[in-house]
Amino acid sequence: MSQGNFTTLDYYKQVKLTMGSSKERQHHPEAAAIKIAKRRSTTWRRTMMNRDGTRRIPEESEWESAVLGLTVGLVFGLLIGGYRILVSNNLQRSGWPSSSSFSTVSPTPRSLILEPTVRNMPKLSDDERINSSSGSLVFVGVMTAKKYLDTRAKAVYETWGKELPGKIAFFSSESSTVPENCPDLPLVPLPRVDDSYPPQKKSFMMLQYMWNHYGDRFEWFFRADDDVYVRTDRLENFLRSVDSRKPMYIGQAGRGNSEEFGLLSLEYDENFCMGGPGVILSRETLRRIVPHIKYCLKHLYTTHEDVELGRCVQKYAGIPCTWSYEMQSILYHNSSGDQAFTGNLKRKEVHRAITLHPIKTSPYMYRLHNYMRGLKVQDVQQEKIKLQRDIYTMTKELNINLDHLKYYQVADAVPLFPVNPYSENYPGDTEILGVPLGLRTFKPTISDEVIPWDFISKSEYSLADFNPRRRIHSDIKEGLEDITREVMASINACSRQRGRVVDERSALYGYRRVNSYGADTILDLLLVYRKYRGKKVTLPVRRHIYLHQHFTGLEIREVINGEGFKEDDQENEERSVQNLSHGRFLDSNSKSQKNVNIVQKKIIHFILPLSGRYEVFQRFLQNYEEVCLMTNEKTELLVVLYQHKLEDTLNKTIDLIEQLKYKYRSASINVILGSGEFSRANALHEGVTKMKDESLLFFIDVDIVFTSSALHRIRLNTLMSKQIYFPIVFSEYDPKIVYESSKKHDKYVITEIAGYWRQFGFGIVSLYKKDYDVVGGFDLSIRGWGKEDVVFFEKVVKSKIKIFRAADKNLIHVFHDVECGKELSDTQLSMCMGTKADTYAGLETLAKIIYENPEYLKFAKEKRLKLTKAGS
Repeated sequence: MSQGNFTTLDYYKQVKLTMGSSKERQHHPEAAAIKIAKRRSTTWRRTMMNRDGTRRIPEESEWESAVLGLTVGLVFGLLIGGYRILVSNNLQRSGWPSSSSFSTVSPTPRSLILEPTVRNMPKLSDDERINSSSGSLVFVGVMTAKKYLDTRAKAVYETWGKELPGKIAFFSSESSTVPENCPDLPLVPLPRVDDSYPPQKKSFMMLQYMWNHYGDRFEWFFRADDDVYVRTDRLENFLRSVDSRKPMYIGQAGRGNSEEFGLLSLEYDENFCMGGPGVILSRETLRRIVPHIKYCLKHLYTTHEDVELGRCVQKYAGIPCTWSYEMQSILYHNSSGDQAFTGNLKRKEVHRAITLHPIKTSPYMYRLHNYMRGLKVQDVQQEKIKLQRDIYTMTKELNINLDHLKYYQVADAVPLFPVNPYSENYPGDTEILGVPLGLRTFKPTISDEVIPWDFISKSEYSLADFNPRRRIHSDIKEGLEDITREVMASINACSRQRGRVVDERSALYGYRRVNSYGADTILDLLLVYRKYRGKKVTLPVRRHIYLHQHFTGLEIREVINGEGFKEDDQENEERSVQNLSHGRFLDSNSKSQKNVNIVQKKIIHFILPLSGRYEVFQRFLQNYEEVCLMTNEKTELLVVLYQHKLEDTLNKTIDLIEQLKYKYRSASINVILGSGEFSRANALHEGVTKMKDESLLFFIDVDIVFTSSALHRIRLNTLMSKQIYFPIVFSEYDPKIVYESSKKHDKYVITEIAGYWRQFGFGIVSLYKKDYDVVGGFDLSIRGWGKEDVVFFEKVVKSKIKIFRAADKNLIHVFHDVECGKELSDTQLSMCMGTKADTYAGLETLAKIIYENPEYLKFAKEKRLKLTKAGS
């Protein structure tokens, strides 16, 4: 219906209040207007008689009044009659039948309606009826638009639309076609329907199509938008708990916002189901309203499609939308608009809802779907552990040895586990996974095995750290939030039946530890108990939570260049897994070894920027010779050499390289002489330009020492066009401070006293030259020391290539004195001074120095006092 018809209709509603009976006004408005005019004329004629019965001559004003009344009546009748003809013609052109073709007990005859040209609609067999299969529970109609078919509609169809206990179809404008990027999308282009807003006609015609074609095939019908996400498993559980034979109109009840309240032509006891989070209609409800869709579409009071649908259901099905406060959380609407569900998904609103609305962009629909699939995986893993515990308990009762459980038979030729113990489908080690639940699962045998508890309040206190008090790390905080949310959901699982609800206020304190079986947690929670049935009560309560989170089984996937591979035969697969348990990743006699050789044959191109530091470079070449040249590792070395301002060692450095090249004549060792002032960014960029797109590059500093294990991880963790590897390097403290002497020490000893992990260092990186170009390379305007690695890392973060970070114990940054020149910018100088302070010594060593030299602490107090006085 066009916008102009709404104006005429509103005018008609104002006029009809003065005309005839309700029946006359509904079915014969023009006749009612003429009847009123005649009634007024008769009244006028009666007033022409005097009290004595003689005829009275009317005055001039009375004649004028009579003529005016008759004229107004005739004009109103003509206007309303013309309006009916106009509406009837519009409806007939739109494919709607005339009023005589509608019946109050049967659906609209299909022969009188233009049938749309559908594509990919679900085909049902003749014997597939209600309750005949798990796939006939619900039919979902998704209202969408032509411009959203290749984005929103595609995302819906490829996520939750594939997992429905029923069928789904997408309803759009007449000119819509199936998108090229989703050729199997089930699409219904509705005749004489466009994508203009409001979509009243689209909505009502969609319901009629669903009833005419699938009314006898499904129990429930779901009206959805293309920006809603549905948890299909919970939807199925919910719908199977409700009697679909009764008229049901389920959704989040609304009466309009504050601006619309009272302006939607709703009675005090009427409502409607909000369309955004979804509307669910039983088969009986749809049967009652479909014959009257023409009337509902003709008599529209507002521009809101969901309001008009609610009015139609109320009038012809006799039921309102579900008056239930619980629906606000079951069918959840987020009022954040475009930002809804773009942030953290670990929220109770997300976890307890059946539908989530709105998701405005398709990538967030896929993101939400993956998150929900992750929750399902967790549920399956939990069920798996429960089954393992049941098996473990029964083996104890039956006195069965756990070592023989893998091949145990419950009867002749009936194994307990029907799969091979070394296959990927084997449920796991019952001796580990089946251990009964409890905080005493792990039992230490000696005092050194006792695991201390960490105390958690506003901060975290731990005996395992040299800094006993620290902030609660994000992973611990997230884990505690998950625990609290799941516990509260368990407590409130039966809250509706009991007429009470328990809300969390805060966690007062807790204890946590991690052992070989899992994580143990004890929490003291402050809760609020609310009873809303009977005598209302609100009380604060405290409860302790004792929780054991069990580790799941070990899962292994072998990959080559980022792609998984499978063994050709079961024997090789078993041998591979067996060798893994003995400390070897792959079997040397299987095809796995051939795949490993593919990785080992990747050539790593070392790019080393250098300016001066001749003695340190000698150590680097010695390390490179021992690890790469003497073992025939597939590596090449490119040194980008700059002249140092103070140290005149350029020629000596070149001679040293030539000597090594002469010693290993088959080795690839090259030198590029840089011009101008040394800059690490420019030096690395100049080296990259000499490489091919498929070259595996490794940016390294002269202070780094490494082993062959580090090279193996570089090859595995760097994937072309997919992943860039930023290893976390272990950095040594000053050995003169740590060891109190300059004696030689093992550089590969990793302790908190010896050094620290450079969490915020991004200078050591491995990547392919092609990915370097895609990311955008280094910022060549950066001069001097530092910052170029941070800027490059930020570029990678913003790109589509993934970042892989991990601590590598075989990449060691050897200590050297840090020199922070005055020519550095403020940012670079601050970073340089911070690094210099970090590399001095660890916390324990510094504390020991202060304890042994109290004058240091006295000096610091005096200096601080002077600074305080000067500042005041």
